[in-house]
Amino acid sequence: MKRRDFLKFAASSLILSGVPRNLFAKDPSVIAVSEGADYGAITKNAIAALGGIQKFVKQGDVVVVKPNIGWDRRPEFAACTHPLVVKAVAEECVKAGAKKVKVFDIPCNDPRRCYENSGIQAALKGMKNVEMKQIESERLKNVKINGQFLKDWELYDEALSANVFINVPVAKHHALTRLTLGLKNMMGIMGGNRGYLHRNMDEALADVNSVVKSHLVIIDATRILLDHGPQGGSLKDVKVLNKVVASRDIVAADAYATTFFNLKPEDISTTVVAYKRGLGEMNLGKVKVIKA
Repeated sequence: MKRRDFLKFAASSLILSGVPRNLFAKDPSVIAVSEGADYGAITKNAIAALGGIQKFVKQGDVVVVKPNIGWDRRPEFAACTHPLVVKAVAEECVKAGAKKVKVFDIPCNDPRRCYENSGIQAALKGMKNVEMKQIESERLKNVKINGQFLKDWELYDEALSANVFINVPVAKHHALTRLTLGLKNMMGIMGGNRGYLHRNMDEALADVNSVVKSHLVIIDATRILLDHGPQGGSLKDVKVLNKVVASRDIVAADAYATTFFNLKPEDISTTVVAYKRGLGEMNLGKVKVIKA
């Protein structure tokens, strides 16, 4: 057996036995971090540092851009992804030749008010090949997950059928999980009784992220919510950082963004569980960081 074939066989065997699949990864996880007052520009710089949007989006692709639009809050309150970050991602996808860019979320507050007051709806208005519409409940489909906690769940079919899924969370405090970043942003494609997930949130999030992969994660840390998350509501809880983090590796992206809150990746149980499940790298000493 050739060495290459042996490594593939060994890695597959370890995955089946529960050992993280990234153990045999040839290249380290890469994170791009861009900083500046022009949020559109720093978003595009972070993507460019990873090799450009063309590494992810091809001519004719249908792309889902999934921000956090969960709350009826204006952009300055850091409860939702900044509209200029979302717009920049959509522009890059269209530039790469995407046939359709779909932007949506399943909000916790009134969807109409969330879409409007987040500023994202206005930012995307009139953009060619970009569609932002509220969730159509009939498009939620029961999906077999066979996870550690979730055996099946209702997921939004547009997230499942897209050629490319781009996860664009905002970095913020969360009363239950301490932080909400890329891994938890996936709750926005989940229907059903999401309160049930609180019984074992860490495993539930790992289950969903195992089924629906984020091809690219772009964390909005232009301003972060330090307390009273995930909804916030007071500017006293907001810190302006003017940063955007991008990576193919959702665990590495979350791990890095954790440091913005003076925390360590191992402090966040959702990150730890996802790492143990082989969804990415949380040891920042093994991650390559590019300043874009």
